[in-house]
Amino acid sequence: MSEVTRILTAIEDGDARAADELLPIVYQELRRLAAQRLSHEPPGQTLQPTALVHEAYIRLVGAEDHNWDNRAHFFYAAAEAMRRILIDRARQKQRLKHGGGRQRFDLNEADLMSELPSDDLIALEESLTKLANEDKVKADLVKLRYFAGLTVEQASEILGISRATADRYWAYARAWLHHEITKGD
Repeated sequence: MSEVTRILTAIEDGDARAADELLPIVYQELRRLAAQRLSHEPPGQTLQPTALVHEAYIRLVGAEDHNWDNRAHFFYAAAEAMRRILIDRARQKQRLKHGGGRQRFDLNEADLMSELPSDDLIALEESLTKLANEDKVKADLVKLRYFAGLTVEQASEILGISRATADRYWAYARAWLHHEITKGD
């Protein structure tokens, strides 16, 4: 059992000191994920990778339900926490702009991994929620690829599906999201 998995098990078992052991071990990888997500934000971004890591970490270890099976599951949960934080911030910015003015983007020409403006991130989130209702695995694949910056191979491993299946799901999810996001334009 890896050190991270051992600590995660201790946290799940209620060991309060285990959470203090976890952060130093996973901090650099979480910070890398956060920096990757924030590197494409528009200039003037006030949220720094360190703040995003800390907020995501607090949400993770402060939650009542930990149920992390292993290191990969923990990082998936961390990516999900970061996604929610960024979506919340994008929604807050949109409210401040009184509706924003979304811009159309084309997933066929631009890889989904490229950064979207905050307003488009909300459109993606809304469409991703619909996709999750239709097919949770495909939605999880998008979350892992887009919000955690994982490769198809890494995401397929976490989801427990083959690389070929992940490739098919990725192509489908991109097309589905493109359709959902652009049908209102």
